[in-house]
Amino acid sequence: MNAAHAARRSPFARGGASAISSKQTTQATEPGDSSTRYRSLGPVPAAIERALVITLALLGAAWALELQHYLPFAVFKEQYLALMILVALAGVFIRNKASRGEAAAGVPWYDWLAAAASVLIGGYVLVNYRELVYDLGSLVTHRYVLATIAIALVLEAARRATGWTLVILGMAFIFYAKFSSLFPGILNVPDTDWRRLAIYLYLDGNGMLGLPIQVTTTIIVSFILFGRVLYAVHGDKVLTDFSLATMGRYRGGPAKTAVIASGLFGTISGSAVSNVVMDGPITIPMMKRNGYPGHLAAAIEAVASTGGQIMPPVMGITAFLIAEFMSVPYADVAIAAVIPAVLYYVSLFIQVDLEAAKLGIAGLRREDLPRISRIGFRGLVFVIPIGVLIYTLFAENWQPGRSAMAAVIATLLVAPLQPSTRPSLRGLLSAIEETGRSILDLVVITLVAGLVIGALQISGLSFNFSMVLISFSGESTLVLLLMTAIICIVLGMGMPTGIIYVMLAVLVAPALQKMGVVPMAAHLFLFYFGLMSMVTPPVCFATYAAASIAKADFWQSGWSGMRLAIVTYVVPFVMVYQPELVFAGSPLDIVLVTAKTTVGILVMTIGMVGYLFRPIHGAARAAMCLFGLVLMLTPFGGGFASALIGTSLVAALLLSTREWRLRGAAA
Repeated sequence: MNAAHAARRSPFARGGASAISSKQTTQATEPGDSSTRYRSLGPVPAAIERALVITLALLGAAWALELQHYLPFAVFKEQYLALMILVALAGVFIRNKASRGEAAAGVPWYDWLAAAASVLIGGYVLVNYRELVYDLGSLVTHRYVLATIAIALVLEAARRATGWTLVILGMAFIFYAKFSSLFPGILNVPDTDWRRLAIYLYLDGNGMLGLPIQVTTTIIVSFILFGRVLYAVHGDKVLTDFSLATMGRYRGGPAKTAVIASGLFGTISGSAVSNVVMDGPITIPMMKRNGYPGHLAAAIEAVASTGGQIMPPVMGITAFLIAEFMSVPYADVAIAAVIPAVLYYVSLFIQVDLEAAKLGIAGLRREDLPRISRIGFRGLVFVIPIGVLIYTLFAENWQPGRSAMAAVIATLLVAPLQPSTRPSLRGLLSAIEETGRSILDLVVITLVAGLVIGALQISGLSFNFSMVLISFSGESTLVLLLMTAIICIVLGMGMPTGIIYVMLAVLVAPALQKMGVVPMAAHLFLFYFGLMSMVTPPVCFATYAAASIAKADFWQSGWSGMRLAIVTYVVPFVMVYQPELVFAGSPLDIVLVTAKTTVGILVMTIGMVGYLFRPIHGAARAAMCLFGLVLMLTPFGGGFASALIGTSLVAALLLSTREWRLRGAAA
């Protein structure tokens, strides 16, 4: 079978992926119909919008390559941020409707005015920052007028991009900072004058120009561009063909292919919903044809795609925020996340395999699968750039944005060597445009995050809240962790993971660290539970997107997704009490804790599926879930012996189950 024939026969043929709307693959915060959010622009507005998004992407790439150092004059980072903000806000007001009921055609006069105001508030900082840096505390009238306009524009842009939830959150924290004297108890502190508050949020490094927008515009732009360029050179087809060739022939092959493909896609996208809308239209129908129920196929795709955000080397914006908040290299965060990420996919893979056995689902025919030998040199278009990324990021300790751009350059050098991966000029231009469009919403989201951080800092709430939490939890680490997990999941029902993390990193992480939790484990705990809102009903965007593709019942898909992702509700607690999982300990302890946790996952997932050689019911199934959970959570020490005895009993039960099956077969 030649390569072209394999591509035609493969269920992962590129047409399925490329047919997906580019709007769907942006890093959206919800999977709703984008046609209700975006305008159909005429020739002139479309040209302006296109110029803005291309400018946004190219500016981000240039900054990551540190080209500003070759200019004949110095450029402050804040000037660059201001330029990115004005371009992004102007793009949002031209591109996004003011309301869903608005006519799709044309840009109203008030949005042209909002776009001009965006240029004004960004241009003021861009032009005057050299003088502003020496006089940020001055409460002159024009500054707080511009600051007020800037805050209003950011909140309105956020409303258009993500809905009211994020806006209400930002307004709530700003309200507290302004009227904090109205609150009771420890939250009662002196009010902040509006002029001082507005200017602080507008110009200070802890406000709109703070950490979240810096991470987005100096790092995330480059990684999104890397992903888009890989798609332009058909790297996505290489990934899916590889996944299908390696896993397609085994039982439950399409589901295992979805797990592998989504994990690999996660190394370059870092977005759960984006993974679903890229992989789902291909993998979900294939799983259904192979015998998986629609709700289970949707759940597998949603959980596999959500894991992309925790899979190094690229883990999405939150991982970069963790590195900045902790003041550690990004490589440290990625390394700490390796074992939990592998455990996540091990658990999912085991459950997918057992579900296939329970349902009697076989693999695909060999003649319908692409051959590994036929992938050959095409694989270099993915392997070499990823290798460059990992080497520069981990071995050379480059800045993440610069490493991503090195991977982009490697992709552009390797791709032309093969006709099947050779990019077109139009494809590369489209990659740049889509990078800019993906960044528009991210800039708005991170600007609101900056407003939240600024309000927390100027009001002092970030310091007082830690004491409130510790007192409320009765100084119990477990109670504080449970409270935090619930808060993360609830907040995640309406907000992006990055926003949740930023807020809780300021409010909750200090309390966890005061209680003795290892800092890396504390921050990853917040990250994981903020992320799990993607697959936790009632509002789980990744599951919603997958269920829509599968035409399956949302609630069935949601509960199945929770079960498939069960390990992720447990492993964060294991990280806290046994930080060896995040490489905080001796090599021997790391190996032992990882092995113990893996065995616990194996036992627990068998209980969750209710199948091993034959169906398992009732007390036996509950015992497996319980002992698997106990084994994972019990540290080495006094209680470990009891957990090991319990697990041994479960192992005996499993062996007897297998013996029963063998005897039945012999009879």
